Amino acid sequence: MAFVDYYKVLGVEKTASADEIKKAYRKLARKYHPDLNPNDETAKKKFQELNEANEVLTDPEKRKKYDQYGENWKHGEEYEKAQQQSRQSAGAQGSPFDGFDFDYSGNYDTGEFSDFFEQMFGRRSGGGRQTKFRGNDFNAVLQLTLQQAYTSHQQTFTVNGKNIRITVPAGVEDGQKIKLKGQGGEGTNGGPAGDLYIQFEIQSDAEYQRHGSDLYKTQEVDLYTAILGGETIVETLSGKVKIPIKAGTQNGTKVRLKGKGFPIYKKEGNFGDLYVTIQVNIPKELSDKEMELFRQLAELKKK
Repeated sequence: MAFVDYYKVLGVEKTASADEIKKAYRKLARKYHPDLNPNDETAKKKFQELNEANEVLTDPEKRKKYDQYGENWKHGEEYEKAQQQSRQSAGAQGSPFDGFDFDYSGNYDTGEFSDFFEQMFGRRSGGGRQTKFRGNDFNAVLQLTLQQAYTSHQQTFTVNGKNIRITVPAGVEDGQKIKLKGQGGEGTNGGPAGDLYIQFEIQSDAEYQRHGSDLYKTQEVDLYTAILGGETIVETLSGKVKIPIKAGTQNGTKVRLKGKGFPIYKKEGNFGDLYVTIQVNIPKELSDKEMELFRQLAELKKK
C-alpha cells in the first residue's frame, strides 16, 4: 500500500502547530463534507483521508510515532524492540521485520487508505470516535417595499424546506444583514446547527428617495399658489400633512418636515426628516382671457 502523507493531506508543513493542523482540517473537512457533496465518491474519499490524518496528527503520541516511523508507526515500538534483540544476539541472522518497506518518500495514492482508517472510522467496526461538525450557514434575501421597511412587521418565508417567521424591525437598510443563530443547516454527529443570514433588499420607490433615515420627494404647486401664497397637502409615509406656501415661492424651493422621514433602526420613536422640493407647475394651456391678463401683467412689470 502506498504511503499516506498526512501532512500533505491536510496541506500543512511537518512543523505545523496543533492549532494550524486543526484550522486546516476544519477548512478542508467543511469543503469535502458528504452533506455538501452528495453522490461524490471523490469528495467522500478525501473526507475520509482528512479524518484519518487529523486523528493521527492531533494526538501528540501518535504524531510522534508517525513522524518517526511513517506509515508503520503503529508497529514502530515492536520494530525497535526487534532491532535491540537482534543487536544483542550475536550471530543472529535477519530481523523479524525483514521484508517491510519503510517508505518515507511521501507519495500519496488517493485510491487507497490505510487499515488505520477502517479501524477507527470504518462502518464495519461500528466504533471509533466520530467528529462533530457544525452545520452550514444559510443565506437568504428578503425583498421589502419602502412602506414595509417603514413599519415593524412579521414576515414568513421558507429556507431549505423550513418555514421561518421573523419580526422585521422598522428602519432596516437596503443591503443590511441580520443573523438568526441556529437556523442554518443541521450539524453532523451531534454538532451545532449553522446560522441563517438574511439580507434585506429595499425596492426603489417612485415617490420617495431614501438617504439613511431622511426622505426626499417632489411636490407640485400651481403657479398661482406659488405667486400669491397659500398651502398644499403633502403625502408622507405616516399620513397627509398641510404645509404653507409663501407668496413668491420659487421653483426648487426646499421645505423640511422635521420627524416625517424614515424611522431610525432600533431607536423606537426616532425618525429622520422629510425634505420636500417645490416644483411650480407652469400651465400649458391658457384661455384667451388668461393670456390677456398675463400680457397686462407683463406691461405693468415694464413700467
